Amino acid sequence: MDIRELTTVLNGLLDAGAYKDLCPNGLQVEGQSDVRHIVCGVSACVDLFEQALKHGADTILVHHGIIWNFERPLYNGAYKKRVKLLLENDLNLLAYHLPLDAHATLGNNALIARELELNERESFGDYNGMPIGFSGLFNNTADKLFEKIRQRINHNAMIFPFGPSSIKRVGIISGAAQKEIKQAVLQGFDAFITGEVSEHVYHYAREEGIHFIAAGHHATEVFGVRALGEYIGREFNLKTEFVNIDNPV
Repeated sequence: MDIRELTTVLNGLLDAGAYKDLCPNGLQVEGQSDVRHIVCGVSACVDLFEQALKHGADTILVHHGIIWNFERPLYNGAYKKRVKLLLENDLNLLAYHLPLDAHATLGNNALIARELELNERESFGDYNGMPIGFSGLFNNTADKLFEKIRQRINHNAMIFPFGPSSIKRVGIISGAAQKEIKQAVLQGFDAFITGEVSEHVYHYAREEGIHFIAAGHHATEVFGVRALGEYIGREFNLKTEFVNIDNPV
């Protein structure tokens, strides 16, 4: 499949142009035109690129790319090595950030809601005018929710158990959405799940009486890119594989 054709299809599937994101979504680095083998991973990094080369891939698909609006990287040091690996080996780099958080079937948050067996799932969490998270009904005990999170997302999840013993609605926004706990509180949720935590969140969650779970930025964002790779493999008969470069954050 031609890389430009694949990019056009994925941009449409994920509605990539609809989001005011922190990065360009889609093709970030162009390599060879013919796509046969895609390696998927959470974050663009030297380890992932080297694994892709070992696996014989021609294209890399990630959630976190190498171009961000809040950085103006000089291409030296680690950045130089990343770019050099891509260009010298004619590798394509595709990256989808918010579109892959928000997608209703392939997105991180919808898939986490499914993993936790939430009912009545719906979009939640406004970011620049677009919902990027999901919420749903749990209708079980807080201990049962914590158990499922540790089993199905991250056994090292950081949990602030400040909400009720029985949980109804849970809000989920993967990654670094700790500040969005306020949206969960405003909507009367009993628990809020994201990836990271800031110091002030501890006090806010305790005072508002809501469970806050930091299940890991990486751990909450393996779901979407892995599912997207599987979709590409099924739909276009391309070889795809997910490579997990572990990250405890």
